[in-house]
Amino acid sequence: MKQKLFSKDFTLVVIGQIISLFGNATIRFALPLYLLNLTGSSALFGTVTACAFLPAVLLSPVGGIVADRVNKRNIMVILDFVTAAVILLFLLLMGGNHLILLLTVTLMLLYGIAGAYQPAVQASIPALVEQTHFMAANSIINTIGSFASLAGPMLGGVLYSTCGLEPVLWVCILCFFLSAVMELFIRIPFRKQASGGGIFQTVRADFGESIRFIRKEKPVIGKGVLAVCGINLFLSAMIIVALPYLVTEVLDLDASRSNRLYGFAQGALAAGGLAGGIGAGIFAGRLKIRKAGRLIIACAASTFPMGLSLLLFSSGPVNYVVMTICCFVIMVFSTMFSVQMMAFIQTETPQNLVGKVIAVIITVSMCAQPLGNALYGVLFEVCRGFEYAVVLFSGFMSMVIAMRAKRIFREL
Repeated sequence: MKQKLFSKDFTLVVIGQIISLFGNATIRFALPLYLLNLTGSSALFGTVTACAFLPAVLLSPVGGIVADRVNKRNIMVILDFVTAAVILLFLLLMGGNHLILLLTVTLMLLYGIAGAYQPAVQASIPALVEQTHFMAANSIINTIGSFASLAGPMLGGVLYSTCGLEPVLWVCILCFFLSAVMELFIRIPFRKQASGGGIFQTVRADFGESIRFIRKEKPVIGKGVLAVCGINLFLSAMIIVALPYLVTEVLDLDASRSNRLYGFAQGALAAGGLAGGIGAGIFAGRLKIRKAGRLIIACAASTFPMGLSLLLFSSGPVNYVVMTICCFVIMVFSTMFSVQMMAFIQTETPQNLVGKVIAVIITVSMCAQPLGNALYGVLFEVCRGFEYAVVLFSGFMSMVIAMRAKRIFREL
């Protein structure tokens, strides 16, 4: 039997997510920045972050299948403990040789764990709240993620700038350990599903069932996800690579404060996500899936002021402020779209498929991210002095995809 929105178990999920996602945001901020500070190469930065995304893409469908066949609470607990162990191992080994290889492997492990973890969280929502609360519950989870992403980089940037990497790593280890302990007390309704044969046959059958559902019964979901995939390729990847590279290596800013300023810029992204999550909750009754394409158009349009500022102004502080504001606006609209899309999927998908379908959607939408990271790492390296051209290219391609997405959602 489903409970009210803020039942004990959903509240524990929320608290666990606050702690875990804060640690996640902090470690994802600190390790790539550490790599960029060591090398100063956008191409290497883009390549390493691209490699880091690959395990997340590969493990998301596995995480969705496991989420429908194993108690979701156990998945969260085990993966949080494993994440703490991975960071501790990196801390113990970082003084040796081959640091770049160690950083790459560690990031791949962390992104892979997150890829397997997130479907369990999203799939637990229909098991814990009523259908009428899906939009609000998703808004809460997204708001938590955005708040953690706001606090993590900002506090991590201050701690990293003043004390170095090691204290940041110890804070992250503590976060994941506490989150795992908190999640031990969650009870999520679970019904074991029948398994047809060995693990590989089960994975293939479950994955095929999810693909058939998306293609045959709800094709608009598949079309929408492909549009998101394109936006990730041309817009999300650009921001992931551009923000640290431009702030710490290109813009004429105080070198002693550049890492901290990058943390504040990351905080602006998270603040936009926080505002978008709150807005999605407040306007849940007014957000119609037919109009979701407008939100993607707004995201694409917000990249053009960034490129034009880089073209027209040489002032580092001016470009930094424009970039930070644009990133905030992009995250407001993208988060509202994500909340709306996830609530639509959870409403339209049968309970026994929701974890697998969400995992497939996450996998497909993320598959372009590694390619995009590598692409923009090379483009920024090649276009030194003409970074505005790369940003404007991103805006143009994103707008083309957004206009197509608007027509897709209008068909609903």
